[in-house]
Amino acid sequence: MSNKTTLLPSLSPTVERLTHEFDQIPAERKEVLSQLVRFIESKVEAGQKVYLNFICTHNSRRSHLSQIWAQTAAHYYNIPNVICFSGGTEATAFNPRAVKAMRQEGFSIKMREEGDNPTYEIHFAESAEPVIAFSKKYDDPFNYSKDFAAVMTCSHADENCPLVSGATARIALTYDDPKNFDGTPQEASKYTERVNEIGREILFAFSQVSA
Repeated sequence: MSNKTTLLPSLSPTVERLTHEFDQIPAERKEVLSQLVRFIESKVEAGQKVYLNFICTHNSRRSHLSQIWAQTAAHYYNIPNVICFSGGTEATAFNPRAVKAMRQEGFSIKMREEGDNPTYEIHFAESAEPVIAFSKKYDDPFNYSKDFAAVMTCSHADENCPLVSGATARIALTYDDPKNFDGTPQEASKYTERVNEIGREILFAFSQVSA
């Protein structure tokens, strides 16, 4: 895709760096990502909206990171009518460590509602609506409920959620959980690593969409 769209000045350097790291993505991951590319292309070619629901067990880390990056990538590569959601097999909260890691990479994140399960606004561009993020089940009324791709971002959810009601495609794009390093000296670096890995792969997928 050409005609890239402007992002926040704080985020642009991260995206520029990640788009020059596509050669770091293993071939087997690119094959999985091609499933996402094909789903997006099929909807774009049909003139339909592209609904993506990124699903993980607790909707606390990887599913949110993937949702935000996907909405950002769709804007960046100027792919219209892409609407991204996230959910879990249960609701917890968008983990503050993941929020912090996304802020450090250049996203502008504001808390809209406090509480045990806060609601955040995530801004990636001045010209785009923010992503509204809070933890919820994948079939929460906030999410679109039919003709969407269920993108499974953790193996636990993929294995324990054999049927995602309303999904017309299912893609197992799983990532290691940075939660495994909570409270360790590697905590911050592992969250940053995961934010960058997800960003790199999602940006690559959207860069491959012909529209």
